[in-house]
Amino acid sequence: MDMVREPRALDRVLDAAEDASPVQAVEAVTRELLASLSAVSSSFLVADLSGRALVRLAFTSAADALTTEESPEGERRDERESAAVLPFDGGPAEQSLRTQTVTVLPPDPARPDPATPGTRPAAASWTVLAPVTERGEALGLLEMVLRREPDDAVLRDIRRVAHVLAFVVIANRRHTDLFEWGQRSTPFSLPAEIQRRLLPAAFTCEGGAFTLAAWLEPAASVGGDTFDYSVARDVLHLSVTDAMGHGIDSALTATLCVGSLRNSRRLGSSLLDQAAAANSALVEHATTVDADGFATGLLGRLDLITGRLALVNAGHVTPYLIRDGTVTDVDLPVDVPLGLFAGSTYRSTDLDLRAGDRLLMVTDGMLERKAAELDLTAALATTRALHPREATRFLADSVLQVSGEVLADDATMLILDWHGRHHRDRSSIGGADPARASDAD
Repeated sequence: MDMVREPRALDRVLDAAEDASPVQAVEAVTRELLASLSAVSSSFLVADLSGRALVRLAFTSAADALTTEESPEGERRDERESAAVLPFDGGPAEQSLRTQTVTVLPPDPARPDPATPGTRPAAASWTVLAPVTERGEALGLLEMVLRREPDDAVLRDIRRVAHVLAFVVIANRRHTDLFEWGQRSTPFSLPAEIQRRLLPAAFTCEGGAFTLAAWLEPAASVGGDTFDYSVARDVLHLSVTDAMGHGIDSALTATLCVGSLRNSRRLGSSLLDQAAAANSALVEHATTVDADGFATGLLGRLDLITGRLALVNAGHVTPYLIRDGTVTDVDLPVDVPLGLFAGSTYRSTDLDLRAGDRLLMVTDGMLERKAAELDLTAALATTRALHPREATRFLADSVLQVSGEVLADDATMLILDWHGRHHRDRSSIGGADPARASDAD
């Protein structure tokens, strides 16, 4: 299926995706690829919301359909939909995502056949793992089992279709819960469900001048923390907020806070006006319902041309800066939290970023109670060679290790890498810039 020699191949892939229902679009694309390469099997493994596993989605036959209680260990069922969790173990799948490279596994009689669980593949089968990525957001892996060793042309086509598959997933998950259901290996509480809707659709974004990634831990049980970003032509907007308390009340406070920030941002308001508007909205809401409801926040506006980052600290944790291998606190005046007092005013402080800088924004869940046992400065220093996508997961895992796998509060991180030279296109292959990818473990 050489897309240079056969220009209609990509057309067939896109037509297959559009002709199918949203639930079947990914299957339609992988079937087209399967037929084009005369492959044994093809599968899309979606990234689990925990960030620590992949999930194999499948549609079972009526004869094989089982109830949830009868499902094999590690597999969930919803009627005839199946989701099998494949935890990261440092193996080829994890490394392929981590390094954003296509991985070829030679024949191995001991390796199970992904198309038929419990069986062994043919002795001559080759497995190809290709990251499904868009602007650095790792959505999962395309897994192909081939009858013969793939040459460079075949691998190039698989990588290209994997990139197309990313857009198919992004477009079709708007219309169905299937992908979200498959990604949720842990049930969400109602506050976490509300909180999930406040987060941006992609947790990672690669631009020519920057790379950004954020993470919230735990993703499924607590409410209150949020992060957000938006890319304009020459500006990058950032925010990390932490609503007071837990449960529904904090989730509703967070909803009002993020909604106000987005609304004023989209109206073209300045950074200080955004802070003032959010403060007024939260104060007014608290008066109406006769309850306290405030949020701390760190708001940023990065000029992508100059690298000047304006920051407003509304009672929030100080951000960290890695520059030339040294981690320092960013010296910011701290104003009152959003929603605490009517008429509060806020100050903006400029930070001039240099190419190679890394900025970390966190919430206090990274620093309170047992989490405080983590030397965050030292842990952050060790992440410099990691893509922000992996760096946020590393910091989250580090917090969980010292907290005994149970966090008393949300722990949220947003990492921004500044590369400089805005308007220079990044050099991407299959949805990721290989020069920014993490090295293999």
